[in-house]
Amino acid sequence: MDWLAVSFGGALGAVLRHALASAITAQSRSEFPLGIFTVNVLGCFLMSICYVLLVERQLLGDPWRDFTLAGLLGAFTTFSTFSLQAYMLIVNGRWALALGYILASVLVCLLAVAVGVFLTRILINH
Repeated sequence: MDWLAVSFGGALGAVLRHALASAITAQSRSEFPLGIFTVNVLGCFLMSICYVLLVERQLLGDPWRDFTLAGLLGAFTTFSTFSLQAYMLIVNGRWALALGYILASVLVCLLAVAVGVFLTRILINH
């Protein structure tokens, strides 16, 4: 049953990732990959909230945890796409932009996780 939950969550996460990243990219005039960057930050933030609620607090059963964490958010966050885009910036000689993108992605996503865990713990303790 867990593979089914992961499969459905993954399909939904992939569609949501594509829709959001495409919409942001279409509006952005920058060479910086803002669509995937935004998806990664949002995905990390949501992952942290769901981790506290589904793993630490065990608010829902294993199928929902698998659907949400491994499926939905696993497919929504796109570190492999991030890596390819960073590589392409490097290959195209855009070293500074690539380095900025890599550092910003890692640092801001880690911050999003920390803030999400902190806020969720505060909110559910009230």
